[in-house]
Amino acid sequence: MKLLETSSDSQVYAGTCGGMMFSVFSNVFVEDLVRTVILAVVGAVVSFIVSLVLKNFIRRKNR
Repeated sequence: MKLLETSSDSQVYAGTCGGMMFSVFSNVFVEDLVRTVILAVVGAVVSFIVSLVLKNFIRRKNR
């Protein structure tokens, strides 16, 4: 009868990473994801508007 081989380092690494991801994703709520997406969109829009305003301000100042 053969003894079972021990698992390799890559299997241990994959199992550890997989378990960590499942534990993190189980604690993330849909509300948090929606809030994050909304805040990211608002931040991108505000950044774009501010860059346009500053661009126009610099153009007028250089005339």
